[in-house]
Amino acid sequence: GFTDYRRDLRLSEGILGVEFRKDGVRHKREVFASWPDQVIVVRWTAEKPGAVSGTVELKGMHKETTTAEGNSLWFDGVLPNGMKYQARVEVLARGGAVETQGATIRLKGCDDVMLLLAAATNYVMDASRQYRGEDPAQKVRRQIEAAVGKSFEELKARHVADHRELFDRVEVKLGETVADVRALPTDQRLAAYAKGGVDPELEALLFQYGRYLLMGSSRRPGLPANLQGLWNESNTPPWSSDYHVNINVQMNYWPAEPTNLAECHLPLFDLISSQLEPWRKATQAEKQFQIEGKSVRGWALRTSHNITGGLGWQWDKTANAWYCLHLWEHYAFTQDQKFLKTVAYPILKEICQFWEDHLKALPDGRLVVPNGWSPEHGPHEDGVSYNQQIVFDLFSNFVEAADTLGVDREYRDAIAAMRNKLVAPQIGKWGQLQEWMTDRDEPKDEHRHTSHLFAVYPGRQISVTRTPVLAKAAVVSLEARGTAGDSRRSWTWPWRCAMWARLQNAEKAYEMVRGLFTYNMLPNLYATHPPFQLDGNFGYTAGVAEMLLQSHAGEIHLLPALPNEWKNGEVKGLCARGGFTVDMDWKDGRLTKAVIHSTTGTNSQIRYGNTVGKIDLKRGLSVTLNEQLVPQMTIVDVRPTVFFVQDGEHIQQQAEIEIDNP
Repeated sequence: GFTDYRRDLRLSEGILGVEFRKDGVRHKREVFASWPDQVIVVRWTAEKPGAVSGTVELKGMHKETTTAEGNSLWFDGVLPNGMKYQARVEVLARGGAVETQGATIRLKGCDDVMLLLAAATNYVMDASRQYRGEDPAQKVRRQIEAAVGKSFEELKARHVADHRELFDRVEVKLGETVADVRALPTDQRLAAYAKGGVDPELEALLFQYGRYLLMGSSRRPGLPANLQGLWNESNTPPWSSDYHVNINVQMNYWPAEPTNLAECHLPLFDLISSQLEPWRKATQAEKQFQIEGKSVRGWALRTSHNITGGLGWQWDKTANAWYCLHLWEHYAFTQDQKFLKTVAYPILKEICQFWEDHLKALPDGRLVVPNGWSPEHGPHEDGVSYNQQIVFDLFSNFVEAADTLGVDREYRDAIAAMRNKLVAPQIGKWGQLQEWMTDRDEPKDEHRHTSHLFAVYPGRQISVTRTPVLAKAAVVSLEARGTAGDSRRSWTWPWRCAMWARLQNAEKAYEMVRGLFTYNMLPNLYATHPPFQLDGNFGYTAGVAEMLLQSHAGEIHLLPALPNEWKNGEVKGLCARGGFTVDMDWKDGRLTKAVIHSTTGTNSQIRYGNTVGKIDLKRGLSVTLNEQLVPQMTIVDVRPTVFFVQDGEHIQQQAEIEIDNP
């Protein structure tokens, strides 16, 4: 029989490990999905020669016929939509015997065995080719043949190096878990946590797990992460494993930029670019978007879409502008002007043109999105806050993009003028931020969506420092939504975590962290909607990042929402808008050191608490801030001109330190 069974996932290497004893012999398996070699590798070893025996099968989900040839198993098929696919596994054994038995391969008395699995379809992200490309059989054969030519050690080394190049960019410590708790299996750790246990290492682990999952489901060339990432075991998955654009796919990508995985954002932009023509055609055909005497400019989205131009459930009119936010954020963090000019700007401009044509003027001249909706709540009507806030961000980002590129001055000014006429966020009769133009919000409404707080996060129209009155109203609304009943979804906790972080309420943000772990977590640390979807995992990572570092309000804000539970810790490699990476150490809840590194050579304002400073860094240089940004603070290794002000008063003489560029 089997004893001493253990299964683990090594996040830093991207390797699954399985160990067990059979008849007293210790066996070990390692499994990884190699991006550089495009194969899944399984290796099975035992501490005693000749102890590896078993059967290898390859089964599809569509009643395929598997063929066994020599050391290979393979099947292929065609889906109802005409897409072809193939999967193939190669069995490489040392010692013992390998025999074909029908559609299986039998291992007898081997010393160790390695399986190489490759799979592909003929899908390509190109509407002009009807999304169909190379025969998958040729691609799979090339992948297998290339992998067979490498040893297990070489395949593993290539995989680990590729994985760590992304994963190791960020490190986080939120405190120490006691050894007895750390030693528990994950399901028992979760159970202890749900009873009020303290486990900061588990909280840090889930942060890194979200990064791991995004790395595993969104690499170029490839499709972006869908509702299940890419971990789907069903032919009829929840919501068809599609892309839901009223929060879900966007939440998948919230951690991409701040947690130093900008490359993982690119598949989303590739998919958007590939869908523009079918989306335009669907928009032109939709009666509500047609304008007498004018051609329809731009495109709109329904709430769900697929990878071949198909649009599902009802129109979510401002989802086009929400997608534009992701394009802008990629530029804001990376400062990649080529991307802004060639990819992002044309799409931002096209969606501005769409809204230029479709906004409705009220009798007083203010502009509203007509017949909009606050997902997934309330009536369809004009001037819904969610819609207004998203278009505000679109116009603001377009203005900045045009200024950055130095183009379209006249159109830029026209869009800025339209932005200033948009119906703005309004405060209602009980001090809340209104969800609709009509003041009808219910104080006891615990709806799972908080769409009307888009302007807090992921938008930037409302912030504590710039719009304190609106921020206070957002607090009232968020408090009222509560955390019971309808609010308990895997994606609601992280969204509210990020919002509370933006509102600088560290303890409420942390309450959302505990809520996710307690109510919506599976034993393998997948967030459960229910049923299973992965946006909660990605959103959690983004929410924790917002607790530790923010850069949306025109400044880099260090530790803006650090809860009491994370008194001592450190983080390395978080990203801030403007092309910065930030490392921080803190002790007893106070910042002790921050290193701000510029990858592009831009200036920024820095905030810690009520203390504000300015830095102007040349590309590739860093500034190190010691102690706690107080009058006695030490400035170490400063290349730029630095000064700090507090409450409008200079608290330190301007420090000019000239150091030649290396």
